[in-house]
Amino acid sequence: MQQALKIFAIVMAVLFAWAAYVQINDPDSGIWIAVYGAAALGSLLFALGKLPSWLGLIMGIAFLAGAFLSWPDTYEGVRFGERKMANLNIELGRESLGLGITALIFFLYSWRSRGRRIS
Repeated sequence: MQQALKIFAIVMAVLFAWAAYVQINDPDSGIWIAVYGAAALGSLLFALGKLPSWLGLIMGIAFLAGAFLSWPDTYEGVRFGERKMANLNIELGRESLGLGITALIFFLYSWRSRGRRIS
C-alpha cells in the first residue's frame, strides 16, 4: 500500500507540475502557478517521505479554503474539454473543483504521514 501511494504521489507531482505549466497564458497565471507548483512540491516531498503531517494538513486546509472562496455565485457546471472560458461561473467552478480535489489529496497525504519520522 505504501509503495502504491508513493507512486500515486509521484504521478500527482508530475500532473500538478503540468497544471502549473499550462497556466502560463492564463490571465491570473501567477496565482495558479503558485498553487499547483506548491501542490507539485508537496506531492514530491510526500513521495520522498519528507512531508510532515502538519504541513500536509495546512496545505489541505488552504486548498479547501480556496475551493470555497472560488465557488461561483451561480453554479453552471464545469464543461470539460473546452479550451477557452465559456463564462465566469464555469471558470470558477473548474477552479473550485481543482482546489477541492487537491485538498482531498493533501488530507490523504497528511493522514498517511501521521507518526512518520521526518529525517
